[in-house]
Amino acid sequence: MMKMNILITICARGGSKGVPKKNIKLLNGIPLITYTIKKAKLFSEEVDADIAVSSDDMEILRVAENEGIETNYVRPAKLAKDNVSKIDVIRDLLNFEESIENLKYKYILDLDVTSPLRTLKDLKESFDIFKKNSQCLTLFSVNNSSRNPYFNMVEPSKKGFVTIVKQSDQKIVSRQQAPIVYDMNASFCWFKREFFDLNSHTPVVDKSMVYLFNHICFDIDNQIDFDFMEYLISEGKLDFEL
Repeated sequence: MMKMNILITICARGGSKGVPKKNIKLLNGIPLITYTIKKAKLFSEEVDADIAVSSDDMEILRVAENEGIETNYVRPAKLAKDNVSKIDVIRDLLNFEESIENLKYKYILDLDVTSPLRTLKDLKESFDIFKKNSQCLTLFSVNNSSRNPYFNMVEPSKKGFVTIVKQSDQKIVSRQQAPIVYDMNASFCWFKREFFDLNSHTPVVDKSMVYLFNHICFDIDNQIDFDFMEYLISEGKLDFEL
């Protein structure tokens, strides 16, 4: 197998407020982070990638170690705050892994612990799309949006009222007429190595692409999200293998 020079990053800090200890909270009897580690290992077998974990929490690192992912990296406290860009977190982990491996990775795949409803097929297909486009710097997962900023999303105006978020040159009277928009579901993001030489704090740049999921996927932000995901898994409501 030819090594593709890929680093898979899994970032999981300890200070979750919406759901305490969210990253290792048992989801249908399994620590949440384990779903992402298992999928990372499956994909790694397909493309011969390295896997690295970033956490400031020793309990999270022990769970990862129990799943076969050992590391000497501990996320610095300055990168474990609420207001820190995840891009900075990934960059720090990437620099650490490149220094100990004495190499430069070509591709970086970040898998979000709190959005585990992804398939091996999603990862393989998205990588095929990403590596075929030489100009693309990032590719991230999305779902079709149920709301549209051109039609049924509003924001406060300076006059104290509200207005449609995005204006269009054409008259839009139904959602079907509105331009296509997507929900970023946070499940994964591909990066070219050169992206991290930019001064960007978001994966959305002028050379970004999307991979559209054809199945349900959402990010766990609060206890209701967690309970709903547990229901879907425990009751066999997913139409794909997690």
